[in-house]
Amino acid sequence: MPTSFPPNRSTNHKDYQRVPRVVTAMARDVEHGVTGVPHSHERAQLLYATQGLMRVWTDNGMWILPPRRGLLIPPGVTHHWRALSKVTMRTVYIEPSVAARMGDSCRVIEVSPLLREMILALLNEPIEYPIPGRGEHLAMLILSELEAAETVPIAVPWPRDRRLIGICEAIMADPGSSRNIEQWADEVGASARTLIRLFPKETGLHYRQWVQQVHLAEAFGRLAEGQSVGGIAAALGYASPSAFTAMFRRVLGKTPQHYLTEWRGP
Repeated sequence: MPTSFPPNRSTNHKDYQRVPRVVTAMARDVEHGVTGVPHSHERAQLLYATQGLMRVWTDNGMWILPPRRGLLIPPGVTHHWRALSKVTMRTVYIEPSVAARMGDSCRVIEVSPLLREMILALLNEPIEYPIPGRGEHLAMLILSELEAAETVPIAVPWPRDRRLIGICEAIMADPGSSRNIEQWADEVGASARTLIRLFPKETGLHYRQWVQQVHLAEAFGRLAEGQSVGGIAAALGYASPSAFTAMFRRVLGKTPQHYLTEWRGP
């Protein structure tokens, strides 16, 4: 059942940046295919959806966010997003001096059931909730849960070198491609040695590690859509579901089946 919030609550992120409260929350529903224009906020942001799938970009990376995962974005970071399905967005904005305790780079976190319910509860309070009062208590509990939240190591760092950008865009468009670094070198007019050197310099990851992160991000999105592990493994070019599962578990500490069960649940 859809959650109802107080009438006339703003869906414009600009209305939440200078509210005299440490934590504020905004509710917005968007249709499949809607894209947010590049923008930044004065406050830190937890970009999160209770339902639906989003892809988020910054100048430095890309993330796919299924339900129960949110992206913590520091103040001032330019980003944009695209709804890969109908999305019920439930965003939290955090006063910069407080958000500094959560780090200075974007990261995906697990949104616990408790954190989810507290965000929804705060949305039923006025934007400028009374102090002291229930809203203030919810805000403090939200901060506590955010600081304790587990980081999910899924990020696709983005290069600035035009040759690498061409390669990375092609891989994103066809993540199951079996091309190796030598084949890409022939296509972009650079030596394999140059590309091998550029990948860690530009992204912090070696080529195969970068491709693996693309596979993880793509797999997360496909699992959230209910696709089978075998189908995902084949689409990403793995020899078998077990090979894909081994890679997934090695990086995330959990199997694809774990997330598939989670997202198929209520």
